[in-house]
Amino acid sequence: MQLPNFGMGCSGLGNLYRSMSDTEAHAAVSAALAAGVRYFDTAPFYGFGLSEQRLGAALGSGAAPDVVISTKVGRILVPASASGIREGFVDALAFAPVYDYSFEGIMRSHAASLERLGRARVNILLAHDLGVQTHGDHSAGVTAAFLEGGYRAMRQLRDAGQIDAIGIGVNEAGICEELLDAVELDVILLAGRYTLLEQGARPLLDRCARMGVRVIIGGPFNSGLLVEEANPHYNYGAAPPDIIARVRAIRAVCERFDVPLPAAALQFPAAHPAVSCVLPGLASAQQVDQALKWRDQPVPAELWDALRSAGLLV
Repeated sequence: MQLPNFGMGCSGLGNLYRSMSDTEAHAAVSAALAAGVRYFDTAPFYGFGLSEQRLGAALGSGAAPDVVISTKVGRILVPASASGIREGFVDALAFAPVYDYSFEGIMRSHAASLERLGRARVNILLAHDLGVQTHGDHSAGVTAAFLEGGYRAMRQLRDAGQIDAIGIGVNEAGICEELLDAVELDVILLAGRYTLLEQGARPLLDRCARMGVRVIIGGPFNSGLLVEEANPHYNYGAAPPDIIARVRAIRAVCERFDVPLPAAALQFPAAHPAVSCVLPGLASAQQVDQALKWRDQPVPAELWDALRSAGLLV
């Protein structure tokens, strides 16, 4: 499977933080396709089915044959009457997510995703949000359930040719290390842990490079904080003062070299040999256009040296 080095994260299509229309969602995907973007990542969790539904509708049956799609498993959507803002999603579909990492749960989730996407198959299937950050004291039991059942389901789907690759989509490095000790993974989607703002996951990436596990870096803007200071989101929550101060210091160095901070943030992760793809979340045609400009912005090597000298980059 060929994995493009740049993709579109589709959490925004599920109304993350703000509501958008179907027309706006369609325009965002269409703009990405027109610009040559060929990788799209979604999940049942994003808008409780809304992101998958919108992505499938926008791609349609006539999408380019080289389009790569990843979605996730680990949650089953059950009917719900709740409305308003739920888990960060505004006016999502009338479902509620329930964790299920069992063999049957993964099979049900995969089948439901295909139905929402309106496609016969996806390329990559990722077990979503394993780890302590999500499951707390229950993490060990959840991971055991996945290893005993869910992982076997994913292997079965891959071995049958129904998907091309399997892996995990998570926000913490520790669970990646744990699973690499236990099972074979084709790909890891790691969000927010290897960015211009924080590089604590470098040992994990070094290990992946040695093992030949491809890494997709999601959340290169750390929930938006590396795009604009007025955006208060960091790790899907409010940014603490020390993080804001660090971002300001990084921005000051970038300004010395006349490089927009988001351009440096988008290009930094791609330099690691384990990283096959950088995946920003994009929620409009304008964001797609701007992200591609940042991706192609010249960044002098001296900028990285200056960040390291200032203690802002490992």
